Amino acid sequence: ANSLVLLGDPQQLDEPEKASHPDGVGVSALQHVLGDEETMPANRGIFLPVTWRMSPNLTLFTSELFYENKLTAKPGLERQVLSGVDGFAGSKLWIVPVEHDGCQSASDEEVTAVAKLVEQLLAPGSMWINEDGEEKQLTADEIRVVAPFNAQVNRIAEKLGPSVPVGTVDKFQGQTCAVVIYSMATSRPEDAPRGMEFLYSLNRLNVATSRARCAVFVVASPRLFEPECRTPRQMQLANALCRYKEMATVLA
Repeated sequence: ANSLVLLGDPQQLDEPEKASHPDGVGVSALQHVLGDEETMPANRGIFLPVTWRMSPNLTLFTSELFYENKLTAKPGLERQVLSGVDGFAGSKLWIVPVEHDGCQSASDEEVTAVAKLVEQLLAPGSMWINEDGEEKQLTADEIRVVAPFNAQVNRIAEKLGPSVPVGTVDKFQGQTCAVVIYSMATSRPEDAPRGMEFLYSLNRLNVATSRARCAVFVVASPRLFEPECRTPRQMQLANALCRYKEMATVLA
């Protein structure tokens, strides 16, 4: 070929790999071109700077943490809001703190909190407004409940039943909906069965939160926002979740 076009987003999740690669070559072609950059430099390619999904309030977080403040929302997406949902009007980032201890990959306390939240969101009169200004009933298929671990996914799915889509971050990559609920399940950073690198993964947080059009709810133990970082990498991982808390509304 005389030319080659690569299209993708290395800030989202990689496809599962079964092959092993020598050090330095186990990355995608786009990651190889990007190097240490978060977004495509102008002298190497084109960065598409407009999201057609997220409202401006959600885009602010995603843009700052993952795309060097270069991402903006398409005009009209500011109309995407929740309406008539008790306590959750507008378009926001939310935190639902849930106290629990000793939980690694599943938390019954968070399962209960998620079920209560879904019940509120699906109460009679709960609506959402799309980018065209059309008011629609907020239904189960406009909600995605996400968790990092299969154990938590299974418990939430059993509690909610088949009507509400529940899955891991990998399952919902590429999908969109009005509302995302992200249940983190782990009590403390040191309890994470696969370490901070997995639980606090920047790509996983990016994918999970950027599925939503109107609102994101992170259901988590308050201790996850107070990690004792021992390396620069751990600080980088924790920074994204802590910044989410700074930009979010915390529910009592």
